[in-house]
Amino acid sequence: MEMPTPDPKVLAKKPQLVERLLQVLPEDAVIHEEAETRAYECDALTAYRCPPLVAVLPANTQEVSDVLRICHEFDVPVVPRGSGTSLAGGALPTADSVILGVSRMSEVLEVDYDNRFIRVQSGRTNLSVSGAVEEQDFFYAPDPSSQLACAIAGNVAMNSGGAHCLKYGVTTNNLLGVTMVMMDGEVVEIGGAHLDSGGYDLLGLICGSEGQLGVVTEAALRILRKPEGARPVLMGYDSNEVAGQVVSDIIKAGVLPVAIEFMDRPCIRATEAFAGAGYPDCEALLIVEVEGSDAEIDEQLGLILQIARKHNPVELRESGSAEESAKIWLGRKSAFGAMGQINDYMCLDGTIPVSQLPYVLRRIGEMSKDYGLDVGNVFHAGDGNMHPLILFDANKPGDLEKCEAFGADILRLCVEVGGCLTGEHGVGIEKRDLMVDQFAPDDLDIQMAVKDVFDPAWLLNPAKVFPLAASSGRRAA
Repeated sequence: MEMPTPDPKVLAKKPQLVERLLQVLPEDAVIHEEAETRAYECDALTAYRCPPLVAVLPANTQEVSDVLRICHEFDVPVVPRGSGTSLAGGALPTADSVILGVSRMSEVLEVDYDNRFIRVQSGRTNLSVSGAVEEQDFFYAPDPSSQLACAIAGNVAMNSGGAHCLKYGVTTNNLLGVTMVMMDGEVVEIGGAHLDSGGYDLLGLICGSEGQLGVVTEAALRILRKPEGARPVLMGYDSNEVAGQVVSDIIKAGVLPVAIEFMDRPCIRATEAFAGAGYPDCEALLIVEVEGSDAEIDEQLGLILQIARKHNPVELRESGSAEESAKIWLGRKSAFGAMGQINDYMCLDGTIPVSQLPYVLRRIGEMSKDYGLDVGNVFHAGDGNMHPLILFDANKPGDLEKCEAFGADILRLCVEVGGCLTGEHGVGIEKRDLMVDQFAPDDLDIQMAVKDVFDPAWLLNPAKVFPLAASSGRRAA
């Protein structure tokens, strides 16, 4: 993956830059020794690494503003970083950049149950947002698989989703407002603790902008009452295509489960060895969960089970207790860790129309044979957000490049059938050069013109989202 050549003028400024940063931050919040900066050389896309020039850990909005003002003065690029769980290289530094980590910004600033919102610093982890309100029977809906570790900052940057986004939506549907710091240090408030705000929808522009427009330091999030109850059902099938058709039929029937999750045989085997969830021996597995009162759950599951039986399942297992529900979800929640135990893998993030699931799954299987690389499929089937896991050997020469080519073909397939390159992981560097497969040159130029307005010097999160060939002249201009 090509990265821009470090600017020697910026590298030469390091001593003066560090000196200035130490004037606004505590000593332990400025990390500049080469050995220590290596802790920030990559995110969860570990195939690519580059130690930053400096890493800083501010504790509040004012400190973020001070840092950005100094970096703007020195003409130094800045890479915002949440918890470093990005699977698209969204927080990969360049050698001449400053990593701005928000991990020390984890406070709950305000909770309003009457108006159903919570305001937090952006370094707070996703799961701990629900943890802050669960005693009052509230929760925060978006639930990425990395929710134990991932930060709200990254969720906003990538518009993250999760297993329950089919019913509750992704981050943009649960984000009310942000405090954001511009590259020159100016602090702006966008949106607020209410359902909508007047004027242009700048909040919709910020959510999913991947740190290209500003650094989000605080977020007002919608919180919801916990449902009366929830119940999952496990379904096993003899082929990926049949399982994909079941998903399509459930959606066409007008039922809205809270989640529909898909796993294929490689993932089933890996999770069984890892977690022992008791999954059946089959080619494809669906976990469908509905929620509400007992009567609502019975009615919804009755229709779902009726659809499931039409496709000759290997096994149908409806949960009868909280313990059985936890068991059904155990393997799915463990899938990424389980796959990591058996091989190196690259996790993709294409999104497709649900009706195209059977076809796309068949084509992925065919491409897997052509490339000679195995694929494990585990994804949010209800909204078509696919997460193929391509297995490869990082120590085998040429395997990473083959994996990248295979992944690019899968993402192009997603676009061909009417989908898009990303559902929740973002573009980062992983899909940067595929943007031309989804957007025409004029489309990309309009997107880059928006960045020109927010970040005229193009200092925020360099080398991400836009193909280098298209964006290389923007900073110089």
